Amino acid sequence: MIITTPSRLHLTLIDLNGSCGRIDGGVGITIRDPELVLRAEPSPNVDQGINIHFEDSDNLSENLIHDYSQKIKESATNTLKFFDINDGFDFFVEKSYPAHAGLGSGTQLSLATSKLITNLNDIEVETATLGQIVGRGGTSGIGVESFNHGGFIVDGGHSKHEKFDFLPSSASSASPPPVLAHYDFPEDWNIILAIPKLNKSVSGKKEVNIFQKYCPIPLPEVQKLSHLILMKMMPAVLEKDIDSFGDALNQIQSTGFKKREMDLQNKLIGNILDSMRDAGAPGAGMSSFGPTLFAVTKNNPKGVLNAAKDAMGDHEGIHMITRAQNTGARIKS
Repeated sequence: MIITTPSRLHLTLIDLNGSCGRIDGGVGITIRDPELVLRAEPSPNVDQGINIHFEDSDNLSENLIHDYSQKIKESATNTLKFFDINDGFDFFVEKSYPAHAGLGSGTQLSLATSKLITNLNDIEVETATLGQIVGRGGTSGIGVESFNHGGFIVDGGHSKHEKFDFLPSSASSASPPPVLAHYDFPEDWNIILAIPKLNKSVSGKKEVNIFQKYCPIPLPEVQKLSHLILMKMMPAVLEKDIDSFGDALNQIQSTGFKKREMDLQNKLIGNILDSMRDAGAPGAGMSSFGPTLFAVTKNNPKGVLNAAKDAMGDHEGIHMITRAQNTGARIKS
């Protein structure tokens, strides 16, 4: 059985102030590429054994192989225990994309692993439940909903009765948050990705420390961000108004928690974003803590892509033109 999952762009967390009784909330876009392809086969002779194989291991970094292996093992173990399954499984990573890059690989890989196990055992279960089993969605629900339905997503965060502190998903046991809005994102809008290869990444304890240092975010900033999302970005998606969407995206980069994320970046990040805007993209931003950068444009996507490549200079990295995906993960036997 094979599952193909999209990746996602996390535009911003909404409320890291919490004075209304809720925290987190998020906005995101599901994208077609890069994608993850994971295959699983039962290994009945292995009692709860998890074997992991990489189809293109010669071209993958040791860090990626380690991160993927760890995530698959953790998610498989949690799923097997939850459903009291004693079979073993072989997993084959046929297609991958970078971890800790702002594309949501951890959530997609965890959910894909759990979904394959449950499908191979004829167990019907909602994606949100799988997210809770494998420990995803504790801060943002964008990755879980991208896996489930795709598209443009706004989630409502967590009640402070369930989640008491400002923490990233990796350190939170909260259940995936409710989805407030799920729209098709215009598929004729080009999305340009630029992912410079930088040594600095944010995950684990480092990410926890950033949340604890900068939160709570002042209420006026959260109010401004909420206004931008509700009265500018969301209507722009529905009305297919790329200029308004781009303007909202640009303003978000200097508002709320996203501003803190941006302030911690290498100056190359800002240079690449500026170059994509100067090349004609109505809007550009950073996904999560980066280093994935993206721009939206209907016109001259190759020009925007080339501008990003030029700005990256000698830094190796990934750059591509993709589009939104308005469906979730795909499974075939």
